[in-house]
Amino acid sequence: MNGTQRTLLITLTGRDRPGVTSRLFNTLAGFPLTVADVEQVVIRGRLILGVLMWYGSGVDIGQVWSAAEKVASDLDLEIEMATGSAKKVAPKRRGGLHVTVLGAPLRPAAIAGIAGRIAANGANIDRIERLSHYPVTSIELDVSGADPGTLRAALAIEATEQQVDVAVERAGLHRRAKRLIVMDVDSTLIQGEVIELLAEHSGQQDKVAEITEAAMRGELDFEASLRDRVALLAGVEASAIDDVRRKLVLSSGARTLVRTLKRLDYKFAIVSGGFTQVTDALVEDLGIDYSAANTLEIVDGKLTGRVVGPVIDRAGKAAALARFAAEAEIPISQTVAVGDGANDLDMLQAAGLGIAYNAKPVVRQAADTAVNVPYLDTILFMLGISRDEIEAADAEDVQER
Repeated sequence: MNGTQRTLLITLTGRDRPGVTSRLFNTLAGFPLTVADVEQVVIRGRLILGVLMWYGSGVDIGQVWSAAEKVASDLDLEIEMATGSAKKVAPKRRGGLHVTVLGAPLRPAAIAGIAGRIAANGANIDRIERLSHYPVTSIELDVSGADPGTLRAALAIEATEQQVDVAVERAGLHRRAKRLIVMDVDSTLIQGEVIELLAEHSGQQDKVAEITEAAMRGELDFEASLRDRVALLAGVEASAIDDVRRKLVLSSGARTLVRTLKRLDYKFAIVSGGFTQVTDALVEDLGIDYSAANTLEIVDGKLTGRVVGPVIDRAGKAAALARFAAEAEIPISQTVAVGDGANDLDMLQAAGLGIAYNAKPVVRQAADTAVNVPYLDTILFMLGISRDEIEAADAEDVQER
């Protein structure tokens, strides 16, 4: 581009319809113009199309204007055109960060606060796109010019003030390469704690729940606390496990999450401080690829109050993540871990992306991002998968059947 070139910006707005982009560019093709940038967005059927071009001194800009204006008139669109000098058009600063904001509801003040923090960190919002309107409203902002750690810390403060969830991830191939998700079970994939349901059969549910809560806050050693809780189950009939399996309730959106990720060729794993006698049923029901959990010892049809083999604790969960990744031949950097308790911390920190799901404060502070709404499928939005894409995949699945 030489120094005599200038820029021309044409913006079309109005009701969207097929062929607008094609019609405009076919018209512009009759002039010696060079495309510098194109942006198009449709919101509730309303189109905004912006085209930035370079042109030289030999171009009759009046003719370009007349031709573009005729296109707008024929299509019943509004048109704006602006020219300017540009010895160099600054390139877009793409490939920076994705900032995902989730709210139920998502209010203007939240967007204002997030945008303000981004600007205060010297960064720029290049693009905004809605990912979902239910079960939460989520939007994704493409942000450039920011340090991810600094911006994540600033937006975490704003998210707390605005009561929304915010995730900051590197853009580009780094994000798209995520291919293994490893999830905690109790109070994450399912509602409630299995050991507390079992304790209802021993009359020790209050004591077990008290120990569980302290362990999830990180106040107790997990292995010792698990052994103490299992000891309170001694003498319970093994048939109680069948009763617990019947009572299990998946977290809202769990099936959608697993189904969608499996369609996208993700490997899906669960790792639990709970028990194989329950998690094996979840593996079969949901088509889960890998699992790890503790095993209750059963003798003569009753629980002995002991577990068999090493306990899957905080370190055990991280080890399981590494093992699953190795089996799937997926680098740790391409994994996602989801959990709610202190025993998930090592796993969340080891994964490429650690998500705290309705988690204890110590977990929210340590994870890369947090989801604080009771819909497990909102994790899809954190991965850049939109509600429209989910529904389109569901529709295709129905047609294939």
